[in-house]
Amino acid sequence: MEPQLLHEVTDAVATVVVHHPAKRNAMTAGMWRSLPPLLDSLAADPRVRALVLTGAGGTFCAGADISTLRGSPDEAQRLAVRAEEALAAFPKPTLAAVRGHCVGGGAQLAAACDLRFAEAGALFGVTPAKLGIVYPASATRRLVSLVGPATAKFLLFSGELIDTERALRTGLVDEVLPEGELDKRVAEFTRTLAARSQLTQAAAKEFADGRTDRDGHWTEQARGSGDTAEGVAAFLERRTPRFTWSVSASG
Repeated sequence: MEPQLLHEVTDAVATVVVHHPAKRNAMTAGMWRSLPPLLDSLAADPRVRALVLTGAGGTFCAGADISTLRGSPDEAQRLAVRAEEALAAFPKPTLAAVRGHCVGGGAQLAAACDLRFAEAGALFGVTPAKLGIVYPASATRRLVSLVGPATAKFLLFSGELIDTERALRTGLVDEVLPEGELDKRVAEFTRTLAARSQLTQAAAKEFADGRTDRDGHWTEQARGSGDTAEGVAAFLERRTPRFTWSVSASG
């Protein structure tokens, strides 16, 4: 099978799989290029309420396919940044499910997700200093926002890999699962995400990411959504709420 991004939608959750096992799921130029339009289509799909990004087999993503850097490193970086920004802007909750190596461009993609769950034994690294590459400003700022400037500098200056214990301690990952339990936990957690209000999630995502010009927009969305009334009624009636506001329908 050619290097590609596979995807499926099951029970309101889209799963995108980085598939390039011959090179530990390294991202080719074509894979970087295909991610933004794939995300656009999944964002518009009313079935999708959350998205999981993972890698085929026992590796998340070993970074960019180094052979793509020989021709035009600048173009390769532009493609990676475009994909990273598209993932960060995805309007529904995103979760990176990490096994094995999550390095370079793989770490860039994981950091662009809202949350990161990892299997014990995973390794994380940000490795541009090994190649003499200037790490993109957007990716650097995102890394600093997750782990703080000191840990970001450690990772960027050294290119060393860190284990899940340190990744959890520094905020690079949100949960570490024992071997064999990652898929079960991800499925369980994304079911929870899919049952919650998309209105709350979409507004919270924008606010948490620092957007400051949409307070009025979200106030109007809340007034017209019916989600608050439904949530309160479901709580009082001790039933599961049926939230109807949708990112896809809101435009």
